[in-house]
Amino acid sequence: MARDYYEILGVSRDADKEEIKQAYRRLARKYHPDVNKEPGAEERFKEINRAYEVLSEPEIRERYNRFGEAGVSGAAAAGFQDMSDMGGFADIFESIFSGFAGGMGGPTTQRRRSGPVRGDDLRLDLKLDFREAVFGGEKEIRISHLETCDICSGSGAKPGTRPRTCSTCSGSGQVRRVTRTPFGSFTQVSTCPTCNGTGTVIEDKCDACDGKGTNQITKKLKITIPAGVDNGTRLRISQEGDAGQRGGPPGDLYVYLFVNEDEEFHRDGINILSEIKISYLQAILGCRLEVDTVDGPVELIIPAGTQPNTVMKLENRGVPRLGNPVSRGDHMLTILIDIPTKVTPEERELLEKLAKIKGERTGKGGLEGFLGNLFK
Repeated sequence: MARDYYEILGVSRDADKEEIKQAYRRLARKYHPDVNKEPGAEERFKEINRAYEVLSEPEIRERYNRFGEAGVSGAAAAGFQDMSDMGGFADIFESIFSGFAGGMGGPTTQRRRSGPVRGDDLRLDLKLDFREAVFGGEKEIRISHLETCDICSGSGAKPGTRPRTCSTCSGSGQVRRVTRTPFGSFTQVSTCPTCNGTGTVIEDKCDACDGKGTNQITKKLKITIPAGVDNGTRLRISQEGDAGQRGGPPGDLYVYLFVNEDEEFHRDGINILSEIKISYLQAILGCRLEVDTVDGPVELIIPAGTQPNTVMKLENRGVPRLGNPVSRGDHMLTILIDIPTKVTPEERELLEKLAKIKGERTGKGGLEGFLGNLFK
């Protein structure tokens, strides 16, 4: 028993002509044999076409509604002979598949590829030292890209000659093949195999580029690294990608930056982090120390009684803000306290006297206990 045509298209029995058309377009795109290679797709496709042929014509649809398949078998079969009676069926079908490579093509697929074509963009990964990323500057890089041939000016033809129009496709860049089926004539459009879609054929190739119109060139470039760049920052170098074809503009070069780690400094956004270790006496009494920053040595005052893991801030000693180098982050210094595990007899004697003054108990392990209390 034949399946219900409304069920095949997934529409209700009171669906209007536009709903039926949309359902057909959606299903035909999904099950066309050129697109769907699954088993049973071709049979499903035939069902969909049969259902649309019947339901898209008001008179045939009315007979189907009254008598079912028996009422339309003759009328529908007659419709195969004249696609103009199918309400633009062929046009609908051709427009559905005009976007598929190698599928049906309408007027929109007849554009030849002989116009200017922009060149490809290129990518280069570049590693920077920590301070190079902080302060920026000039950097020399080497790239390999396609440049327009100087001899033929990109035409690919030997000087004094010109490409001729392709005789296979008459310059359209495409060839069309008409296939007749029980459901009508379908046009298949594909790239011309003779000219590869350009519409022209070069008979006398340029010796310098072998007819390609471009040559692979390695060159050096000086680029400016802005202050404050970080891992993943991308720089665009205009028109340093591959050359375009047939007079098209070149692509761009994109430089992706990666920053090497530094043994002393770490980065947190626009702030720089580092650590400094001082003795327990310097922490107790306070001191002045010279510390390293990305700008060079800077004097730092350690207040008396500084606790372990205290963070001290050196303002405007961090990373310049990308795009606004006059604004900088801070340098954050974490203070580490170096507590000795062994002391000389003289040092121990002095420490024990201090412990007695503080009223601290000493003995085995007493030194550690005493120093630990100092930093509570």
